[in-house]
Amino acid sequence: MEAKELLKASLNEMNIEVNEEICHNFMEYSRLLRKWNEVMNLTAITDEEEIVIKHFADSVSALKAMDIEENATALDIGTGAGFPGLPVKIVRPDIKMTLVDSLNKRVNFLKAVCDKLKLNDIECIHARAEELSRKADKRESFDYCFSRAVASLNVLCEYCLPFVKVGGHLIALKGPNAFNEVDEAKKAIVTLGGELVEIKDISIPYSDLKHNLVVIKKVKQTSSVYPRKGSNISKKPL
Repeated sequence: MEAKELLKASLNEMNIEVNEEICHNFMEYSRLLRKWNEVMNLTAITDEEEIVIKHFADSVSALKAMDIEENATALDIGTGAGFPGLPVKIVRPDIKMTLVDSLNKRVNFLKAVCDKLKLNDIECIHARAEELSRKADKRESFDYCFSRAVASLNVLCEYCLPFVKVGGHLIALKGPNAFNEVDEAKKAIVTLGGELVEIKDISIPYSDLKHNLVVIKKVKQTSSVYPRKGSNISKKPL
C-alpha cells in the first residue's frame, strides 16, 4: 500500500476523518521530515510507509484518549520532530497547539513545516519546559498537554503538569511498561496536583504496534515549588 493510501486507511480505522487537505499536509510533512533529516538528526525512521504508521498514526492515536472539545488549547512537551503535537494539529486544526523543544534546530524545522502547511493557531517555542512553565502566560493555561517518548512518568509529570489548568489533562503516550511507570509516579502525580484517570491500551492499525495512553487529570493547582531545576527533576524524581 502506498503511503498516502496507508495514511487514509490507518486513520479511518481509528475513526479519524481524513480529507484531501489533511492527506496533502501529512505527505508534505513527510517530505520535509526526510529532506531535513539528511542534514540533521530528526528521526531514525526514514521509510515513507513507516513514517505514516510509526509517527503519524501513532501520534494521532493520542486523540483516542478522550473527546477533546473544539478550540481546546494544547501543548506538546519535548516534541522533537513534532510528535505527537503536529499530527494532532493536522487532523484537528481547531486545536490551538504549542510545540516546545529544547533544541533550536528542531524548532526551526517545525516552523518551516508550519509555514509550508499554512497552519494557523500553532506556536513553536525553543525553551526548556521547566523554565517555560514559570512564565505567567504559560503556567496552568492549557487544557491538554501531550508528550511522547520524553521521560519516565514521574519525571514527565513535573515537566508537564505545571502547564495544565485545573480541570485539564496530561495525555502521555507510553510503551508496555506504562503500568510500572504509573506505580512509580503515584507520589509525583498527587504532589503536582494530578489524579490518574485511566491507562488506555491502543493498537496502531496495519502494524503490530501497541502502546498505552496514560490520562491524568489536573485536580488542583501545582505548588509554586514545582517544577524544580532540570537536574533535580531527573536525578531526584518525586
